[in-house]
Amino acid sequence: MLSQIPIDLKKLDKKNIDREILRVGMIAELDAVNLYEQLAAMTQDKKIKAILLDIAKEEKTHVGEFQALLLKRDKEQIKELEAGKKEVEDKVKE
Repeated sequence: MLSQIPIDLKKLDKKNIDREILRVGMIAELDAVNLYEQLAAMTQDKKIKAILLDIAKEEKTHVGEFQALLLKRDKEQIKELEAGKKEVEDKVKE
C-alpha cells in the first residue's frame, strides 16, 4: 500500500541529500492523502469520514510545504514544473 523510498539516502552525496529528503517527504505525504481519502470513501460513519478528509487536507498542505522547500533548492524542478504545466495547457485547453 505505501511507497518504498526509491533511493538509498545513505548513498547520496551531501550536495543532493536534502533535495531527496524533501522528495521522500512528498511521497510520504501523498501516500497519506491517498490512504485517508480511500478510508473516507469506505466508511459509512459521517464523523469518521469528515475527520479522515480533514486529515487528508492537512497532508496536502504538507506536500505544498515540502514542494516549496524543494523549489528553493532545485531550480531545474521549477523549469520542469512549468514545462509540464504548459504541456497540459496546450493539450487540454482548459
